[in-house]
Amino acid sequence: MTLQADSAGAAPSPDSANGIVPNLEETPQSQPQPQSPPSPQPSLSRPPPELCIPIWWPEDGNLSMDWVENLMLCFDWSSRNLPPSELPSVLPVKVFDSLILIASKMLHKEPNCVTIDPFRPSPNDNSPSAASVVVVGDVHGQLHDLLFLLKDAGFPSRDRIFVFNGDYVDRGAWGLETFLMLLAWKVFMPHNIYLLRGNHESKYCTSVYGFEKEVMVKYGDKGKHVYRKCLGCFEGLPLASIIAGCVYTAHGGLFRSVTVMPSKRFKGKKNRKINVNHDSKTLSLGSLEELSKARRSVLDPPWEGPNLIPGDVLWSDPSKNPGLAPNKERGIGLLWGPDCTEEFLKKYQLKLIIRSHEGPDAREKRDGLDGMDEGYTIDHTVDSGKLVTVFSAPDYPQFQATEKRYNNKGSYVVLEPPNFDNPIFHGFSAVTPRPKVNAYYDYEEVIDSDEELDLASMVTS
Repeated sequence: MTLQADSAGAAPSPDSANGIVPNLEETPQSQPQPQSPPSPQPSLSRPPPELCIPIWWPEDGNLSMDWVENLMLCFDWSSRNLPPSELPSVLPVKVFDSLILIASKMLHKEPNCVTIDPFRPSPNDNSPSAASVVVVGDVHGQLHDLLFLLKDAGFPSRDRIFVFNGDYVDRGAWGLETFLMLLAWKVFMPHNIYLLRGNHESKYCTSVYGFEKEVMVKYGDKGKHVYRKCLGCFEGLPLASIIAGCVYTAHGGLFRSVTVMPSKRFKGKKNRKINVNHDSKTLSLGSLEELSKARRSVLDPPWEGPNLIPGDVLWSDPSKNPGLAPNKERGIGLLWGPDCTEEFLKKYQLKLIIRSHEGPDAREKRDGLDGMDEGYTIDHTVDSGKLVTVFSAPDYPQFQATEKRYNNKGSYVVLEPPNFDNPIFHGFSAVTPRPKVNAYYDYEEVIDSDEELDLASMVTS
């Protein structure tokens, strides 16, 4: 049987059979055994013998380091050697279903703002020890750059906790593999990796920037099923985190107060009056208590109405101008100034805010703020601490309509004990050459950044 490349992926070249897989030497790997002997799968190139393809769900339902490493290696190999429509021959739908089900249940149980305590008893003498914390920004389906990042920073472990600030999918060609790989780590080590939601983990953005089409191409007649399951999982992703009691992280950042006033004449939920501020003169900063009560299980965070906090957390941006103001460029969320950063840090005795959300394309249009050439910026320095932006997708976006590329570096943040409030930035360049593949959205016609999206057309229910 001769396999043909589908419309969204170029057929691999003969040289691609020699594609480089990531060197996962940190943890010795023995190969997991499949549940039952797999039937032969047609392919353009045979995988190396150390890979277990197709991937099978463990009989006992418990993931191991071997299983997760094999998944990473298989995704890397298949991205270099198979057309996208052959992904089910690597990760069958039944395995996808098992992974997404367990991961979704875990994520939905977590609070809107997860509390991360890096101080843990030592397994040897029960004395307290502290793990370092790695904070990662947008990755946008750039699988090979994420594989490098994980190797460079070191895998999640007892001594290393990861916090991802969202935007796993869209624009890059391997959003599905990227998201599923991180879900596998979450299932394997639920207290050592935390996955927050980004604005692209939504129905609206994934329909515009390629993830929906990517899933349809890769899983064919099962594509709608896989896409729906991913959307359901997106709804369960927490919105923010507090690390070691001194660091706040979220995809976009801060949020407004949405006051709920009980009616004087009637009692009960049906008669509550929602006071929503849109006027910059009356906007006030929201509280962590309000964040904890927000309804995050929505496909698209609303841009109007009473449930504005999720949209603010995912879409807002810092500004050099004081105060809070509607984010008119994006049509959703807020702009907040250094005074708001100081107010939030001081109120909760925090030292640092780490957010993401802005790549080189977005920062190119922001007056008064530094560019994203190095993968990070320090946006506010105030009495109580700092606000930084970290972006982890180098040479972004993967597909660009002009010959002149941004050629930005990606970066991730390491927070070390005992204080965790001094961010150490680790920059890295894109892994090259990238496997040849076509985009899943019309990047020549679709706007460059999210700032000009017609968010008024979003479904807000």
